[in-house]
Amino acid sequence: MSKPLCTLCGASTPLISANLGVCLTCLRRQPDNALSRTMQVHRQARRAFSLPELPPRVEGGVSCGLCSRQCVINEGERGYCGLRIVHERRLVHLAGTPSRGLLHWYRDPLPTNCVADWVCGGHSRSGQHNLAVFYASCTLNCLFCQDWHFRNTDPTLDNQGNVQALSAKELADFVNQRTHCICFFGGDPASQMPHAMAVGHLLAERGVAVCWETAGTMHPRFLRVAVELSLISNGCIKFDLKAFDPNLHRALTGASNAQTLANFAAAAEYSHQRSSPPLVVASTLLVPGYVDAEEVGRIAHFIADLNPDIPYALLGFHPHFFMDDLPCTSSRHAGEALEAARAAGLRNVRLGNVHLLSNAY
Repeated sequence: MSKPLCTLCGASTPLISANLGVCLTCLRRQPDNALSRTMQVHRQARRAFSLPELPPRVEGGVSCGLCSRQCVINEGERGYCGLRIVHERRLVHLAGTPSRGLLHWYRDPLPTNCVADWVCGGHSRSGQHNLAVFYASCTLNCLFCQDWHFRNTDPTLDNQGNVQALSAKELADFVNQRTHCICFFGGDPASQMPHAMAVGHLLAERGVAVCWETAGTMHPRFLRVAVELSLISNGCIKFDLKAFDPNLHRALTGASNAQTLANFAAAAEYSHQRSSPPLVVASTLLVPGYVDAEEVGRIAHFIADLNPDIPYALLGFHPHFFMDDLPCTSSRHAGEALEAARAAGLRNVRLGNVHLLSNAY
């Protein structure tokens, strides 16, 4: 008999991550018990990289306020992203300021495998490139993270392999005449928005399209700047909507999705100002066993109620990090999710990462 993988109901299928320890049904039917288990996994994942296990909320501490984690940090401690500490009652930024961003970058020839590649302005720019910027920090703790190696970065060091500490001007100066666009990835740019915005302002003035790929956890005042930079430069902001159900989102990422949904709704208000290329794009990773067609339908209804013309990409999953025991997304799963998104009223839905699709289930 197979060993139970869900610690609550005893179910055992290839679509339950043993590391997560709970199934989707239990997350929906008994979320309190399920989240008690999954938060233990998140704590373990954070401990493995000497990162704070939870956002600090110390009475009398110093408030950060840069993102939805709302850290209140005690003397000598670090905020959840690992980049902010408190020294002598002052918030100290180890990185993520205009003078110091912690990241790696490269020139990615266009067209590229951008989440928005079928609708973005770079799709027809063969011979040019995107300056891809990966920030080495994040505000979430996704257990399926494909870029999890950034967690090994020491924010006090300048150069660590391909991770560098660069000022906004230093990064902007890597742009050349063949650079069509810059895209801020991660990790997540939400953890280093002052740096990314400074770069964005410099490059928008030079005619470079400014794009973002984010889970949308930044403070709303930063979100407004990001959207406006993309609007004036002909870039786009791509939101990774990981789940609509708040319990499922917390199980997968360790955090609430309230700020993500609010920021997406705010960005969608701008989306009517430009249809080509679209200003706002959404995507969802089809995590086997967890982000099913029902969940995609909920996300798609949320998007369609704001603007049914917002493009939506459904992405194939490849096992990584603490959910490396799941299969790749199946073709059947992807097809059902695609139908659910269209049935919700979205007019421009696409399957991405189709080379990852399997027949595993």
